[in-house]
Amino acid sequence: MKAPSPEEGMAKTPPGVAYRLPAEWEHHEATWLAWPHDRQTWPRLLAQVEAIYVQMVECLSGGEKVCIMVVDREEEERVRVLLSGRGGAQRISYYQIKTESPWVRDYGPFFLTAPGGERAACLFRFNAWGGKYELLLNDARVSAQFSGVLSLPQFEADMILEGGAIDVNGHGTCLATEQCLLHPNRNPGFGTSRIEHELSRFLSVRHVVWLHQGIAGDDTDGHVDNVARFVGPRTLVVAGQEDRTDANYAPLAENHRRLLEAVDQDGKPLEVVRLPMPEVLTAGPNRLPASYANFYIANHCVLVPIYGHHRDAQALGVLKDLFPGRRVIGIPSTPLVHGLGAIHCITREEPASQSARLQGQGMEIEP
Repeated sequence: MKAPSPEEGMAKTPPGVAYRLPAEWEHHEATWLAWPHDRQTWPRLLAQVEAIYVQMVECLSGGEKVCIMVVDREEEERVRVLLSGRGGAQRISYYQIKTESPWVRDYGPFFLTAPGGERAACLFRFNAWGGKYELLLNDARVSAQFSGVLSLPQFEADMILEGGAIDVNGHGTCLATEQCLLHPNRNPGFGTSRIEHELSRFLSVRHVVWLHQGIAGDDTDGHVDNVARFVGPRTLVVAGQEDRTDANYAPLAENHRRLLEAVDQDGKPLEVVRLPMPEVLTAGPNRLPASYANFYIANHCVLVPIYGHHRDAQALGVLKDLFPGRRVIGIPSTPLVHGLGAIHCITREEPASQSARLQGQGMEIEP
């Protein structure tokens, strides 16, 4: 496929409105989820995966709205029963939007905000992680549907980008891996300068910190949300592997090295905090992409995938120190990661409107 030039076929961002992609810890209006129903992904574990969703909704609804996409009325009624009596029911909304998979982080819209309080949705293209899953290509249509529910302006970007492929500090700096964003199965012909141009144009990213690659077993070709995450404007965690014989040791060490040399959008050094990796998880002969970095930052809590390993407590301790104003909650995620994703992959934050930000200023918690 011939890559278009930066001038042709691009989305129409409005002149004079400086939209940006907020950091995840900024105040949310809601968290969006797509209820899991894919038995091909979890042929024997779907009930356990649903139990994880129930636990997550209960945690999230204590501090923000939870918007759940369900495929039809029958599923909505069943999910309502599952969530009944769990608390925070008044903060749960249901939307009948058909999805093939629950990985809303990757096919959902990038919600943007502007200094005047305007909100919008940027719709990047989705090709099911380089065309790996034909059925899941249908989820490319979901982004416009659920941002349309909110009656937000929508900008279409002629570039393939999944939400888990980048992480931002909300001030202009973005993390990404070369393995993913430069992979020929995403945007053939795009180099770093072209990708940086598009991220700047649509998300107000002024500076990209390029990491090496992701973790073993990750079918997304190296999503950054499994290896490094911003937890503050200049502070981030990076996954590290202690076992030198492990397949993750060398690539994660290279990521760490690059971050120690990196700066933010203003040329200031970053504070880098090491986050452990869990022990190896497998499904038959295949390694699973288990990582503690795949956490989700909500208004009043941080949901962290845990795996029943001795390093769970260490990872939770690191994040508790970094989020003193939020509850850091471990969510047992072994059934979930059998589908090759975890907590961050199944969530999508909707930033608060200006009025909601003002109403919630007394409650808003910084990292």
